[in-house]
Amino acid sequence: MEQGNYSVGLDIGTTKIVAIIGKENEYGKIEVLGIGRSKSLGVHRGVVNNITQTIKSIQQAVEQAEADSGLKIGSVVVGIAGQHIRSLQHSDYITRANSEEVINEEDLDKLCNQVYKLVMLPGEEIIHVLPQEYKVDGQAEIKQPIGMYGGRLEANFHVVVGQVSSIKNIGRCIKSAGLDLGNITLEPLASSDAVLSQEEKEAGVALIDIGGGTTDLAIFKDGIIRHTAVIPFGGNVITEDIKEGCSIIEKQAELLKMKFGSAWPGENKDNEIVSIPGLRGREPKEITLKNLSKIIHARVVEIVEQVYVEIKNYGHEEQKKKLIAGIVLTGGGSQLKHLKQLVEYITGMDTRIGYPNEHLAGDSDQEIASPLYATAVGLLMNAIENKRRSPIYREEAKNEEELVLEGFAEGRVNEKSKGTRKSVFDVWSEKLKDFLDNAE
Repeated sequence: MEQGNYSVGLDIGTTKIVAIIGKENEYGKIEVLGIGRSKSLGVHRGVVNNITQTIKSIQQAVEQAEADSGLKIGSVVVGIAGQHIRSLQHSDYITRANSEEVINEEDLDKLCNQVYKLVMLPGEEIIHVLPQEYKVDGQAEIKQPIGMYGGRLEANFHVVVGQVSSIKNIGRCIKSAGLDLGNITLEPLASSDAVLSQEEKEAGVALIDIGGGTTDLAIFKDGIIRHTAVIPFGGNVITEDIKEGCSIIEKQAELLKMKFGSAWPGENKDNEIVSIPGLRGREPKEITLKNLSKIIHARVVEIVEQVYVEIKNYGHEEQKKKLIAGIVLTGGGSQLKHLKQLVEYITGMDTRIGYPNEHLAGDSDQEIASPLYATAVGLLMNAIENKRRSPIYREEAKNEEELVLEGFAEGRVNEKSKGTRKSVFDVWSEKLKDFLDNAE
């Protein structure tokens, strides 16, 4: 189904599912046209574990977004997370047949495609191949080799790997909800698009996205992604702890956490007490805020320390790899009181809360600029970017030759014009679609 000039991001989270429709305005900012959210019931720690429930939740969010915007949703870009995600470094090279010609986009694609053929563990599949630096004929630290001469093109890659079954389950949910799967993106990458500035990525920054089921980490330095990780703990574990520690039901635990929770126990006086109504006529329970923040503190420290281990694994302690811009916290969990101070205390790194308003148009709804929507906004940006790259977007009225000529004129030698070549992801998406069609 052909969509107008708008795109859709769909964030399938552990606690909520968000569908967000938007387009780019003339200033290059993102205008949100509609948003829908529903409670996510079939996802556990970032992974779909109940297909029927997830489909229902997706449909609810999508219907709400459609009603909000008056538009119809066709193809969506979806995020993927979960503890099955891992990343590795890999370097690869190609030898070019004719070193008298300059390196073009096709050579880079060929090099990337080669990495997609890497043999993974059984049941794993490559989700992203992200080039870091290139080498041309042994000359290192080249960020953009297009237009250079050279016979041997090498690159270091950051490769993100996930479980085939999890990816297929997400595809299955999207298809059954009556949508097309446009692309799958790693959630921490989407969040980082939404909340980080280019300066931070250059200086070196760690983005920590604390969601309901997982805490995602993405590390950038010199403008390049260096490390990604998904830690299978998030806000839900904190709620679980409160529920068990105070013997109350989940709904009450969640409310307590949001209204009175703090990550810093020294903050509360001993005599501050919250009274919680008992179930079905039982006596109300009294809980001291000091105890509440002790429970929260213990779990948050555990999450932050695990993230800090990953930051150290990347090599933050080496002078050359130092993350000068420190840490940016986002996601629903980042709204916990005094979390910023706790993170600074544990890691010794500058910390700020990341809001996804960096790329949003000025008149956007305040609600969308909340850290809750960081991943959804990032996925929407990804969808818009994909659309911009697709040749159909570049004026459908033009015929093939005009497109190709225009490519030459702009110095982009025959940039993937309609019939020329498919990107790796298109091929992969088609394979996945075929698989889903056959699975019916």
